[in-house]
Amino acid sequence: MLNSLSGRFLILTTIFVMLAEVMIFVPSVARFREDYLRDRLERAQIASLALLADDMIDGALEAELLENAGVFNIVLRRDETRQLMLSSQLPSPIAATYDLRDAGAVTLIGDALAQLAAGDNGVIRVIGAPVRDAGLLIEITMETAPLRQAMLEYGLRVLGLSAVISIFTAVLLFLAVRILLVKPIKGVVGAMQRYAAEPEDARRVIQPTSAVRELREAEDALLQLQTELTHALKQKERLAQLGAAVAKVSHDLRNILTSAQLFTDRIEMSEDPTVRRMAPKLVNSIRRAVSLCESTLAFGRAEEPAPTLTVLRLADLVGDVIDSERLASVASDISFSEDIPAQMTVRADPEQLYRVLSNLVRNARQALEATNRPGEINVAAHEDEQAWWIKVCDTGPGLPERARDKLFQPFQGGARKGGSGLGLAIAAELLRGHGGKLELAQTGPDGTVFTICLPKSDGTI
Repeated sequence: MLNSLSGRFLILTTIFVMLAEVMIFVPSVARFREDYLRDRLERAQIASLALLADDMIDGALEAELLENAGVFNIVLRRDETRQLMLSSQLPSPIAATYDLRDAGAVTLIGDALAQLAAGDNGVIRVIGAPVRDAGLLIEITMETAPLRQAMLEYGLRVLGLSAVISIFTAVLLFLAVRILLVKPIKGVVGAMQRYAAEPEDARRVIQPTSAVRELREAEDALLQLQTELTHALKQKERLAQLGAAVAKVSHDLRNILTSAQLFTDRIEMSEDPTVRRMAPKLVNSIRRAVSLCESTLAFGRAEEPAPTLTVLRLADLVGDVIDSERLASVASDISFSEDIPAQMTVRADPEQLYRVLSNLVRNARQALEATNRPGEINVAAHEDEQAWWIKVCDTGPGLPERARDKLFQPFQGGARKGGSGLGLAIAAELLRGHGGKLELAQTGPDGTVFTICLPKSDGTI
C-alpha cells in the first residue's frame, strides 16, 4: 500500500497537516500563556477589590484570596499612588518582569518559548491593565511552574487534536484520490493492457470518458496512439497481402513478357527507321520488366532485394529514362532536359536506380499533364568527395500539403487523384538499400525538386 499512489498521498497529507499544525502550535501556546497571565491579573484584581470593600480582612482570608488568585503579591495603582493590596512571602527573588500592556506578538512568542525551555521553578512579576478601567495598572508576582505545566498540557492537547485532524484529513484525501485519480488511472492502464492483447481489434481502442482535464488529455493521447498503431498494423497486413498478390501477378506477367521477347528480333528487322530506332528501347523495357518480375518471385515478398552495385555511366541511364517518358508525353507540351557530365560514373544497381529515376520523372510528367500547361523536367547531377548528387526538377504546381506529411509512406503519400502513393515509397526504399536517401528539397507554385544522395563510402551519409 505504501508504494501505491494513494498510500503515498496518505502519508504526505498526514505529514503536511502536522507541519501546518506545528506552525500554528507556537503562536497558539503564546496566546494561551497570555490568556493565563491575564486570568491571574483579573483574579488578583477581584481579590484587591474585595480588600477595598472591607479593610478589616484578617490574615487567613487574605491568604485564601492570594491562593485563589494563584499569586504571591498584588499591587494596584488606582491613581498616582502605588499601593500593595495583598502580599505574602516570596519563595525566591523575582527572576523576570513581563509587561502585558504593550507587548507585541513577537515578544509574546519569544517569552512563551523561553518559558517552555526553562525547566526550573521561579518567580516572575506580571504587569497589566486592570479590567473595566479600575485603575492605572495592576501588578502581581507568581510562580512559573504551574504556568509551564499548563502550557505543556495545552500543547499536548493541540498536538493530539492535530494528529486526529491529520489522520482524518489524510483518510478523506486517500478515498478521494482512490476515486478521482487512482481508479481512472487503473482504467487507462487496463485499456492499454486490453489493447496490447489484441491491437488489431478496433473495439479495444480506448474511449475517453474522464472528466479530469489531465486524465482526459492522457486518454486522448492514448486514443490517437492506438488509432495510428491499429491503422499501421492494418497497413502492414495490407502490404503483406499485396506482396503475395504481386508475386502471383508477376508470375503470369513474366510469362507474357517472355513471349513478347520472342518478337523483338522480327521488330529489329523492320525496314521502318522509326521502328528500328525504337526497337532497342522496347527490348530494354521488356528485359527490365522480366527482371523485376523474377526478383519479385525470387523473394516472394514485398521487400526489395539487396542492390547489386556496379559502376555505370549516369548519362546513359538518365537518357533511357527520359526517352521512355518522352514517348509517353507525345500528346502534351512537356520538354525534357538533362545536365549530366558525359563521363560521370556512379556506383549503384542499374535496375534499381533506373526505377528510382523513372518514378520521379514519371511523377513530374503526370503532375505537369494534370495542369494542361507547358512545362519542363530537368535531371541534373554533380559529385563531391563524399557522394553523388542527382536532382529531378519540374515546373509543376507543387505538392499539396496533405501529401507532404506522409510523402514516403505507402498508400498515403499520393499527390494526385488515383495515385497509389507507392512510387516515392519504393524509390526511397531502393535508395536506403544503397545507403543513400531521397529528400524533397523544395516544392511550391514554381515547381518541385527532389534530391538523390548516393554515398561514395560504405557507410550511410
